[in-house]
Amino acid sequence: MKQINEFEKEKTVAIENMAKDKNLWSLANDLFLESCKHKYSYNFTWLGRPIIQYPQDMVAMQEIIWQVKPDLIIETGIAHGGSLIFYASILELVGDGGQVLGIDIDIREHNRVEIEKHPMFKRITMIEGSSLDKDIAKQVHDFAKDKKQILVVLDSMHTHDHVLKELKFYSPLVTKGSYLVVFDTIIEDMPEDFFPDRPWGKGNNPKTAVWEFLKNNKRFEIDKMLENKLLITVAPAGYLKCISS
Repeated sequence: MKQINEFEKEKTVAIENMAKDKNLWSLANDLFLESCKHKYSYNFTWLGRPIIQYPQDMVAMQEIIWQVKPDLIIETGIAHGGSLIFYASILELVGDGGQVLGIDIDIREHNRVEIEKHPMFKRITMIEGSSLDKDIAKQVHDFAKDKKQILVVLDSMHTHDHVLKELKFYSPLVTKGSYLVVFDTIIEDMPEDFFPDRPWGKGNNPKTAVWEFLKNNKRFEIDKMLENKLLITVAPAGYLKCISS
C-alpha cells in the first residue's frame, strides 16, 4: 500500500508540473491542430468499429468507467457506433449488468447492422431521434429509472444552443461521483476558419455551452487533473465531475 501511495503522489506531482509547462502545452496544441488537418481521429477502431476519438480520450473514458462502474452510460451521437462498443466492452470487463444507451437523430442502416451483430451489442440499446425531442428525452429518463450510477456523454450536434439544451435535459441523470462528459469543447480553442462548412465555431460550441451551464449549476466541476494529464484532448473543460446529489 505504501508503494502504491508513493506512486500516486509522484504521478500527481508530475501532472502538476506538466500543467505548468507552457512550452509543452504549446507543442501539444500544435500537434493537435496539425493532426486535425489529416482527420487523425478517424484512423482508429475499437473491436472492429470506427470510434472517431483521440486515443487519449479513450484512455480517459476507460479510467472513468472503471472508477465509476456505472449501471448505465448514456451517449448522444452514435455515428459508426465505435464509442458504444467501447463503453460496452469496458462494462463487460467491469462485470455486473452495466448497459449503454445511444441516441442519434439518424442511425445509418449500414451502421445499425454492424452494431447489432457485434458481440457487445448485448449491452447496448439505441434510440433514433433528436436528443432534444421531449419524447426522446422521456424515453431516456424512463430507461434510466432505478439505475444507481449513471454516466452521460454528449457528442452529437456541437452548437452552443444544442449542447446547452442537452446539458439541461440530461445532466440531472448523472449521479454523484460520476461524470458528465462533453466532447469537442476544443472547437473554442481552434482557429476561426477551421470549420467553414459547419454551423459551429468560436463562440458557438460545446465549451461555450459548458461555461454557460456551469454558471447556474453547482453539481458539477471541471476535472482539471484529468485534463492536464491527457495533454491532448478534444474535451478541455469537458470532463465534468458530479460532486453533489
